[in-house]
Amino acid sequence: MWDTSKDYRLHVLEKSVELFIKTAEGANLKGIWNKKKCLTSARAMLPEIQVMYFSYMEPADLANSPQINDLKERVKDIINALGGERWHLQFLKLVNKAEKEKLEESIAKMKFVLNTISTVDKRLSLGPINDPVIGIDIKTGEIVSIQKMDKLLVCNVNFGNKAITVVTNDLTVKEGNRVAVAMLPPSVFMGVTSEGMFLGAGDGVLKDVEGSLGDMPHGITLNSLNETRNLVETFLK
Repeated sequence: MWDTSKDYRLHVLEKSVELFIKTAEGANLKGIWNKKKCLTSARAMLPEIQVMYFSYMEPADLANSPQINDLKERVKDIINALGGERWHLQFLKLVNKAEKEKLEESIAKMKFVLNTISTVDKRLSLGPINDPVIGIDIKTGEIVSIQKMDKLLVCNVNFGNKAITVVTNDLTVKEGNRVAVAMLPPSVFMGVTSEGMFLGAGDGVLKDVEGSLGDMPHGITLNSLNETRNLVETFLK
């Protein structure tokens, strides 16, 4: 019997919903959106997660449970309340340069949460895994453009159906590199919001990762997951 009360996927899920509520309450979103509906839908997720905590269901069964289906429907409700699939664009258009940096961070946090909830069933379907890294998505991406920023590189990473920004201190990465990206809570580096972290170990970022864009990479080493594991633990604290 699987102890769902200790499942990292559910713990990250709960912490992510709490992050969404806090961010949505304080974000400077000047566009047209239904704040009350967003917060009501998000808060309604927490009791569902509590039910799963004490269900002691096998992860594969939990992936198809009514609770998971309900969470995914609530994500759709939130996206509609925010203004649709490209909701973030309207908000970015309505702020000045001084406000943009903080808004980009808030939007990145909200997108991280919505993605984490929407994809939790895929991580649950992987079965009983007791490791913090299972709490977040790890995706195969391709670097399509790079900008230098002091001793950092700002990379535009394509996942096939969307692109994100990742900031790295590995100055050897190049356009065209196939990378593995841990979809961690966003961090800000010198005013730029990084929406994930490249996996790497020893010789730096993994640059020739196998796997379809947007899917879980193949053949990544355990050492490359160490920093992700630590950051997930930090997020949960």
